[in-house]
Amino acid sequence: MLIRKPDDILPSEITSEAVWRSRRELILRAGLAAAAAGLPGWAARSAFAQDAGALPGKADPALSVMDKQTSFADVTSYNNYYEFGVDKGDPAENAGKLQTRPWAVSVEGEAGKPRTFSIDELLKLAPLEERVYRLRCVEGWSMVIPWVGYSLSALLKQVEPTGNAKYVEFVTAVQRENMPGVRAAILEWPYVEGLRIDEAMNPLAMLVFGVYGKVLPNQNGAPLRLAVPWKYGFKSAKSLVKIRLVEKAPVSSWMRAAPQEYGFYANVNPGVPHPRWSQATERRIGEDGLFSPKRKTLMFNGYGEQVASLYQGMDLKANY
Repeated sequence: MLIRKPDDILPSEITSEAVWRSRRELILRAGLAAAAAGLPGWAARSAFAQDAGALPGKADPALSVMDKQTSFADVTSYNNYYEFGVDKGDPAENAGKLQTRPWAVSVEGEAGKPRTFSIDELLKLAPLEERVYRLRCVEGWSMVIPWVGYSLSALLKQVEPTGNAKYVEFVTAVQRENMPGVRAAILEWPYVEGLRIDEAMNPLAMLVFGVYGKVLPNQNGAPLRLAVPWKYGFKSAKSLVKIRLVEKAPVSSWMRAAPQEYGFYANVNPGVPHPRWSQATERRIGEDGLFSPKRKTLMFNGYGEQVASLYQGMDLKANY
């Protein structure tokens, strides 16, 4: 497995400040900055002060890209996880107190056999695979990450979705004593995301338990999260506690906060700009220098061959 040495240039120096700050204008406009600033102090923790236990998975080249991988240091220190703060370094600094054991995920709703799975049951439910996926953030930066897990469909099939299961809603953890960010009204908690059932059953949609052959660090969404590589990163919900099969499209957290900016689909689409910035290009974290040209963003993040048929006949500008 290729692991690069951390780059000399800090991620904050690589990514355009204007891009990542523009998303946080939403928080400022809502008058939430003061609430966030009033959070109690938390002891600093290293990005690597995590469970470093191995979580090997068999490599799956059929569902992996050959792009140069982002370093483990960058993957685990440059994150959006607002439950732990709004700055990129906050999750690595504040997520150490997240309690990941015991852990259970309920799968319920329009299912013939709804049930609750412990994390240990989920780890044994299907063979673990390592898949190298692109991650494209809505803010205009990207990474290439070797996740460890298996297709979400393996779990959904266990509960036998009914014919009324048109969508899948994902609900994430709220630990108020351990997540300083949820004490501010940045978003409505818990964080909620959703997919259409056919999107969720696509082999690329992945339940993730590890990264770089190690147990998933807290700041990356331990103990399990989604990876939906053809959609912007906020669709890949972290620290899942509930999965609901439903008939109507769920309203995700960012849709509720800013419906004019964040739609249900959130497919990576260079032809549809965010209202406040272009999505035509991106900067790869840890790879490009401050003055290096940005790379062009690919439709569906480069996964069109696998997923474009899901949206045949749809207006992808209207269904952003």
